[in-house]
Amino acid sequence: MALPVREQVKYWSIAAAVFLLFLWALGDVILPFVLGGAVAYFLDPVADRLERMGLSRAAATAVITLFAVLLFVLALLLLVPTLARQTTALIDTAPQLFRQLQAFLVERFPDLMDENSTLRSSLGDLGETIRQRGGEFVNAVLGTFSSVLNVVVLVVIVPVVAFYLLLDWDRMVAEIDKLLPRDHAPTIRRLASEIDATLAGFVRGQGTVCLILGTYYAVALMLVGLQFGLVIGLVAGLLTFIPYVGALIGGLLSIGLALFQFWGDWWTIVLVAAIFQIGQMVEGNVLTPKLVGGSVGLHPVWLIFALSAFGALFGFVGLLVAVPVAAALGVLARFAIRQYQESLLYRGLSGGPGPGQDGGAE
Repeated sequence: MALPVREQVKYWSIAAAVFLLFLWALGDVILPFVLGGAVAYFLDPVADRLERMGLSRAAATAVITLFAVLLFVLALLLLVPTLARQTTALIDTAPQLFRQLQAFLVERFPDLMDENSTLRSSLGDLGETIRQRGGEFVNAVLGTFSSVLNVVVLVVIVPVVAFYLLLDWDRMVAEIDKLLPRDHAPTIRRLASEIDATLAGFVRGQGTVCLILGTYYAVALMLVGLQFGLVIGLVAGLLTFIPYVGALIGGLLSIGLALFQFWGDWWTIVLVAAIFQIGQMVEGNVLTPKLVGGSVGLHPVWLIFALSAFGALFGFVGLLVAVPVAAALGVLARFAIRQYQESLLYRGLSGGPGPGQDGGAE
C-alpha cells in the first residue's frame, strides 16, 4: 500500500532540509566536487558524441580530459597573468580617470563643477574609494581562492572528480533511476527531463555564448588598442547570461575608457561602440537562437534573485549551484501550477474549464 501524499510530502521535505543543511555545513569543502560535477555535466554531450563516432566511454573521457588540461595550462600561462595585471592596473588608474572626468566636467560645465561643489568632491572620493576598496577586494578574492582553490584542488582534485564523474555518468544516472519510488517514477523522469532540458539550454548553451562573446569582446578591444580591454571583454562575456547586462556594463566601461584614451579620435571611439553593437546583433540573431533556444524558462529577475540568495546563504558554492537549483525550482513550480489548475481547489465542485479552455456559452 502506497504512503499517503501527506506522509510522502513530509519525508521528502525532511530530505530536502537535510540536504540544504548538509550543503551549508560543508560549505567550501565540497567546492571542488561541485566544480567537478559541473564540468562533467557540461562535457557529457561531447563524450556521448565521441561514443557515437566509435570511441569507448573511457577513450572519449581520456580525449576530453587531455584537451581540457592543455587548454587549462595555456590559459594559466598566457591569460591569467595578463588578466591579473590589467585588473590591478584598472583599479589603480581609477582615481586618475575620475580626475580626468572632473577636468572634463569643469571645462564643459564650470558652474556645476565649482571647487566646493558636492559633485566634484564625490567624484574624487569615488575614484579613491574604488582604488582602495578594489585593491582590498582583489586581495580578499586572491586570499580566498588561495586557501580554498589551492594548487592541489585546481591541478588534482577537480580534474580527477570530473574525470570519474564523466566516465561513470550514464551508469550513475541508471543507478539513480533504480532508486526512484516506483509509483512516481514516470513523473519524476519527466520532470528530470524538463530540468535537464532547461539546464542544457542555459548552462551549456548560455555558457558557450558567454565564452564566445567574452573571447570576441576581449580580442576585439585589445586589437583596437583599448587599455584594460581583456578585463572588460571577459567581464562583459561572463555577465552575458543575464540578458543585456553584460553588453550594457561592458559597453559603458569600454566607451567611457575610450573617451578618455582616444579623446579626439572619434573613429576609434565609434569602433569600440560598434564592437558591442555587433556582439549584440550576433548574440541575438545567431548565438542565442542556435545554442540556447527559446524554451529555457529562466527569467532574468528570478536568476538574479537565486544568485543573490544562494550566494548569501552558501557563499561561492551557492553561486555555483544557484542556476541549477533555480532551473529545477522553475520546472517544479510550473508542474505544481499545472497540478493546481487540474485540482478541485482550482476548478471547484462544478468542474469548470481549465486554463486556456473556452468557458463561454455557445
